[in-house]
Amino acid sequence: MAVLKVIEILSNSTKSWEDATAKGIKKASKSIKNIRSAYVQNQNVTVENGKVQEYRVNLKVTFEVGG
Repeated sequence: MAVLKVIEILSNSTKSWEDATAKGIKKASKSIKNIRSAYVQNQNVTVENGKVQEYRVNLKVTFEVGG
């Protein structure tokens, strides 16, 4: 039986929500092993002068503990 843990991370990108998600997972995987999945809990943007400046995601990352 596997034991899984869920953590919450925030990530951002000037390109897209998909890029923000990929960057968050890439960075998390440098210190967290055995990542199994990620759930995008929230998406939002910052706006300046009527234009999107930054895409932000709130991720729930699931990984296996031990093993």
